[in-house]
Amino acid sequence: MKLRLALLGAAATLFAGSHAALAQDANVEGRVKKLEKEMVAVQRQVFPNGAGKFFEPEIKPETATPNSNNSSSSAVSDLIVRVDALEAQLATLTGQVERQNNNYRLMDERLKAVEAELKQQKAAATAPPANTAAAVPLPAANSTPPKTTTVASTARMQAVAAIEKPVTGDAFDDSYTYGYRLWEGKFYPEAQVQLADTVKKFPKHPRASFARNLLGRAWLDDKKPASAVKILYDNYKDDPRGERAPDSLYFLGVALIDLNKPVEACEAFGQLAEAYPDIASGRLSDRVASGRARAKCK
Repeated sequence: MKLRLALLGAAATLFAGSHAALAQDANVEGRVKKLEKEMVAVQRQVFPNGAGKFFEPEIKPETATPNSNNSSSSAVSDLIVRVDALEAQLATLTGQVERQNNNYRLMDERLKAVEAELKQQKAAATAPPANTAAAVPLPAANSTPPKTTTVASTARMQAVAAIEKPVTGDAFDDSYTYGYRLWEGKFYPEAQVQLADTVKKFPKHPRASFARNLLGRAWLDDKKPASAVKILYDNYKDDPRGERAPDSLYFLGVALIDLNKPVEACEAFGQLAEAYPDIASGRLSDRVASGRARAKCK
């Protein structure tokens, strides 16, 4: 309201038709343009992938003619309309930010509860059984592994060694591409190690979002969704502008389905649709629809 009164009060001086009033008109006009640009910048920062429409002024200021009351009156009207638009857009943006923050909070709470539950299940599964009659003897330190195991291990090592390591001079791309090739060859544990190393070495790289997302997928495809959940969620939360942030939200939903958490999975798919509407209804539309069907989202 203070902004509105200040702008209208400044614009009212245009009726005097003096050179000073015209100069003040130009100053107010510049301030409104600056506010409009800042509004767009804020929207792009908060909703980097186009959730909601950006403010673009439809009213263009008219060039004032000296000593023209009609022109001054028109300029005031233009400023009123544009200030109204700024106020409306600010209210919309505020609502979107509050909703987004609430979604973050709810998802954080859900995932923390899931993590705590999984830890309890793991602890229960690894606890020694009560009243055990006798402990199972461990193999001798110098015992020879079964021949079939040795053959399988050797074959795997040879297969992994056959995956070509790129050498292009781009350290990040070489590291990420090698991890991708390991993942593509279904050598998931090896891919996990390689991609984790890539993320550690290049946390701020413009394409780090790709590496973190693929790291989460490597755990998910290795049938270990509990390990994938945090990686995928952090990739979205910590880098919402990253190119693979929407994909991580989708795979987060898939991981939660695999953990038998359909309610939380539906929340992840819903957040994807709200934060990245164009992507959710575009290149990820088939996957999202399939995920929602699996989770039986309403």
